[in-house]
Amino acid sequence: MIVDCAIYRDGHRTEGPEDLSDALAEARAAHGFVWIGLHEPSEKEFDHVTREFGLHPLAVEDALKAHQRPKLEVYDDSLFLVLKPVVYEPKSDAVSTGEVMLFLGDSFVVTVRHGEGSPLGAVRHRMEQEPELLAKGPTAVLYAVGDAVVDHYLDVATELQTDLEELEAEVFSPDGGGSRHTASRIYTFKRQILEFRRATGPLALPLTRLAGVGQFGGTVPFVNDKAQPFFRDVNDHLTRVNESVEGLDRLVSDVLSAHLAQMSVRQNDDMRKISAWAAMAAIPTMIAGIYGMNFEHMPELHWVWAYPAVIVLMAGLEVLLYRLFKSRGWM
Repeated sequence: MIVDCAIYRDGHRTEGPEDLSDALAEARAAHGFVWIGLHEPSEKEFDHVTREFGLHPLAVEDALKAHQRPKLEVYDDSLFLVLKPVVYEPKSDAVSTGEVMLFLGDSFVVTVRHGEGSPLGAVRHRMEQEPELLAKGPTAVLYAVGDAVVDHYLDVATELQTDLEELEAEVFSPDGGGSRHTASRIYTFKRQILEFRRATGPLALPLTRLAGVGQFGGTVPFVNDKAQPFFRDVNDHLTRVNESVEGLDRLVSDVLSAHLAQMSVRQNDDMRKISAWAAMAAIPTMIAGIYGMNFEHMPELHWVWAYPAVIVLMAGLEVLLYRLFKSRGWM
């Protein structure tokens, strides 16, 4: 469905005609641009937009099906950029991703949103409060949306860092590290990092192209060259995010290794304790077994104090073994 549609002239919003073709012609005549926002459009709904703006069928297919990696595609009549906004759910400590596709032309911007994780409404509202920014044309919208998505990545990375610190405290606590649910929590957290990484990692190349740096840097059609410093700033923020994600991934792997090592040590301690108790049980069993054989010529069988003496002997040996194992940390 079409969420919003407006013509911007000199950075100011004006309501244009409902017909998209007339709106585009009016925007070009006024040296402005049309910004159309869609949310999970159907093929039938998007078909009209495709015809009016001459969007490439491959890009249209990607926009309809979603589930795309972040990428930048240049076609004859438009530019196609895919972003993956990330949403952090504090209640469940979960990371989810949406998708934002932008079609950029000489006098139009078409944004397609999938999922709820999208900053487009806030971006449009903020830009309408800054007419001098909107006056820069479609490139300004491309920059503002990309900047909002990447800046939110930084917030999510901070939240994940806090969660990881709590997880570390649990793993290295005297009792928490042995919980049967700890390994599951660590693995789930690692899956969240992977989901985050899928959104941020592939975006590095498109932003590098837009910033005009690196091997693939240069002039990008439909993007004002004067905007490259602004895209370089967004690219710097994304680099920080990717470095943070790499650090989180390494740390959570180390936490998992430490947890498994702790579990192995605890299992060894348990086996050592079991072995110590078994050794203590073996002594009285052996003595009782020999004493109970009732040999004819066994002198202590006829002693009055034979039975108490054997009980005292077994108790003494048990105390001796217990103190020995205790001093060595086996008990």
